[in-house]
Amino acid sequence: MIKKEMIAMLLAGGQGSRLGVLTAKMAKPAVSFGGKYRIIDFPLSNCINSGVDTVGVLTQYQPLRLNTHIGIGIPWDLDRNIGGVTVLPPYEKSENSEWYTGTANAIYQNLDYMETYNPDYILILSGDHIYKMDYEVMLDYHKEHNADVSIAVMPVPIEEAKRFGIMITDDDGKITEFEEKPEHPRSNLASMGIYIFNWKVLKEALITKAEQPALDFGKHIIPYCHEKGMNLYAFEFNGYWKDVGTLESYWQANMELIDLVPEFNLYEEYWKIYTKSEALPPQYLSKDSVIERSIVGEGTEIYGKVYNSVIGRNVIIGKNAVIRDSIIMNDVEVGEGAECNKSIVAENVKIGKNVFLGDGDEAPNETNPNIYNASLVTIGEKTVIPDGVRIGKNCVVMGNTLPEDYPDGIIKSGSTLIKAGEEA
Repeated sequence: MIKKEMIAMLLAGGQGSRLGVLTAKMAKPAVSFGGKYRIIDFPLSNCINSGVDTVGVLTQYQPLRLNTHIGIGIPWDLDRNIGGVTVLPPYEKSENSEWYTGTANAIYQNLDYMETYNPDYILILSGDHIYKMDYEVMLDYHKEHNADVSIAVMPVPIEEAKRFGIMITDDDGKITEFEEKPEHPRSNLASMGIYIFNWKVLKEALITKAEQPALDFGKHIIPYCHEKGMNLYAFEFNGYWKDVGTLESYWQANMELIDLVPEFNLYEEYWKIYTKSEALPPQYLSKDSVIERSIVGEGTEIYGKVYNSVIGRNVIIGKNAVIRDSIIMNDVEVGEGAECNKSIVAENVKIGKNVFLGDGDEAPNETNPNIYNASLVTIGEKTVIPDGVRIGKNCVVMGNTLPEDYPDGIIKSGSTLIKAGEEA
């Protein structure tokens, strides 16, 4: 029988609907980050750097890009005969076909997979956070405290605590109470959605609560373990951790990479972030190009000016084009004389000549002000923008747009232009 001390279950099925058009055609963990990576690279790299060599990746929503990216796990050294990485989509069962309905339901449906490795411990991770963490240190803490469940927590400002599951602990770190998104939080220790369970404890909780609709860790499994008097401990993490769940936080996390002293360092020798890399030529910078405080991916050609931006792979930025405070993802073409201000441009977009993004005054977005805000311009994947048009702030554009879609060559701040057949 195969025996692994700890295996990881990585939840990567989320749609990430607050990222709007960026996740219209792919799961949130597959979204590009930092000019070179995808969000899922961070937890996968943490696993291999922490000595966890068996990872089940649970996919569901729009998994194609994610599956292609992970492949057989070669970049993360997870292509193993025993263990390694396994993609676990929902599957047809003899009685009925069942989608994963909640975080814990997804794990429950893969009990057989976990059983194969006869583990002592199960590490549960989310596929959509940016951070570096040594899970081995957390496992040592779990063993030292003789815990049944350890929950990674981090201190947050008390005014933000109501957005999280909050843990109340005694002096030893033992969890005495917890509250899911409390109106008046009594502690600032927020759950990071990272758990270590003793295998037998997790199995019992999942089987007991299996009938619960939309079975969830925060709402059902953790409360069950607490009610049964099990030992729950909070493992405090004080490093960099970012939930890039909104366009603004996603934009901000990318911008933090180019600070003069970045809070999150991608260049540490001892804790590498691995990703699937294509064989691409080096960047080409023309003699007229200007680049300040930016990250530029491989295979990119720059003939214009780039300030304070994150540019992906295989991008072409035309002559006299200006990119400022923006994220330009892979395989984008920016025409001559175009200007992008505070924009997020998804993959495979073609921006025409003399286009201006981020024009005019601030106005709330007409369809989804909760998603498209913070003065950002968001351009969805495979969008085409014709020459010479101006697009305002808090706008979202997706699809093969034509000059007639822009009355007087402009769409005002707060507009939504999504062509038929494209979903936001």
